[in-house]
Amino acid sequence: PLRKDGGGNQVYLAKISPEMGNAILALSQSGDETRLAQAKIPAATQAGTTIREHKERAIEDQVINDPNLTVTVRQSIVDSRLGQGIFRQRVEQIEKKCRVTGVSNPVHLIASHIKPWRDSSNAERLDGENGLLLAPHIDHLFDKGYISFDPQGLLLVSPAADLEAIEQLGIPTLPVSVGSFSAGQLRYLEYHRKEILKKAVAT
Repeated sequence: PLRKDGGGNQVYLAKISPEMGNAILALSQSGDETRLAQAKIPAATQAGTTIREHKERAIEDQVINDPNLTVTVRQSIVDSRLGQGIFRQRVEQIEKKCRVTGVSNPVHLIASHIKPWRDSSNAERLDGENGLLLAPHIDHLFDKGYISFDPQGLLLVSPAADLEAIEQLGIPTLPVSVGSFSAGQLRYLEYHRKEILKKAVAT
């Protein structure tokens, strides 16, 4: 997309190298350093989040351009990334409230994938058993791997979590039961514990 003289070619889409992509990404984020510092968001966390978002958008583009999927299915899969559409409806048929807080008003709940959208097949992205209804702060902790649930329905807190922050969010640090899960949910939760739940921080 760039000429040797530094000018740009007028194109809609162009392939670039990973190195150039990373350089452009770094430049585009440079203006946000002060805001991120003020928000006390670790740079590593921001980098991980940005990489994840770019990966998800790339997958979303693949879904949108997949000729083997109908328009309706494509839109359903794209909507499911944000916990909307058919996916949310299917989750709400199984889950009625946040497992941790007990909040039941759907306005205040997020339909969260157990096995992350980016790691799921299209079928898994629309599977209601691959979801939980969670309050926003619980969704954040679950999505980032700071909490999970064991096969008996006990809340698990990652050894990498900030226990003071966890307690300030009103989440018990001792195992408490959040109820039983369906067989399908248990399969997805096994993946979450193995691949998403953060292990102990290395010393």
